[in-house]
Amino acid sequence: MAKKYEQIADALRKDIRAGRLKPGDRLPAETALAEQFRTSVPTMRQALSVLQAEGLVEKVHGVANFVRKPRRLVQRSNDRHQWEKDRARGDETERRSTGATERDTGLAIDDLVFSAQYRRTEADEDLAEAFGVPQGTALLERVYRTRYREEGEPFSLVRSYLVYDVVAANADLLDETQEPWPGGTQNQLYTLGIELGEITERVTARPPTVEEAEELGITAGVAVLLLRKACRDINGSVVEVSDVTSPGDRTEMVFRTPLARW
Repeated sequence: MAKKYEQIADALRKDIRAGRLKPGDRLPAETALAEQFRTSVPTMRQALSVLQAEGLVEKVHGVANFVRKPRRLVQRSNDRHQWEKDRARGDETERRSTGATERDTGLAIDDLVFSAQYRRTEADEDLAEAFGVPQGTALLERVYRTRYREEGEPFSLVRSYLVYDVVAANADLLDETQEPWPGGTQNQLYTLGIELGEITERVTARPPTVEEAEELGITAGVAVLLLRKACRDINGSVVEVSDVTSPGDRTEMVFRTPLARW
């Protein structure tokens, strides 16, 4: 038999899914809810914690509990890379008109808030192995955040790495104020005469760190998806490595693999 807090959570869940409680609605105070369901405040808090873990209810400390508004879904598919490559040599006006984030979210450029931070760093053991370079090799680290203007948290946490001496051939590529770069990384590499021939992506999952949960606005019980992307040029050399940390409750990864006919 379900426990009292589970029964309460189920009743509130049904109200949310049926639309009787709508996204953004403020729930009554915990004491009022406890009285309504004829239970104690600690039991009521247990029920609300279940709904918070499911992403249905959001607690704003010192204010109230609210029915959580669905976040903008990001759908990342592997055919985005060919789409980016097809545009890398295109007209600048076309490249400025839209980018990969807009493609993944269905939003327009004006809907987005973007930031970029660059710094010079050195390859640790992990990145040295990924690039196939000696440990300590100079890298350009680029940290990107993009969010929907109507939301406070970014879609994902992105760190991208390029070999510093390679990108230094184009001084503009060392300047974070040039971001967002029309055509993205593939166009940046194109300015250096580099054509991508293969992109490998590895996806894993784990619980978020405290810092990740805070920055991404993740509720308890939601995992993060970790994507390590390695881009190789047409000669097989790794020219970019990036790490993308995405919230599991609003990220969908789609992999399409065309199969040759017998």
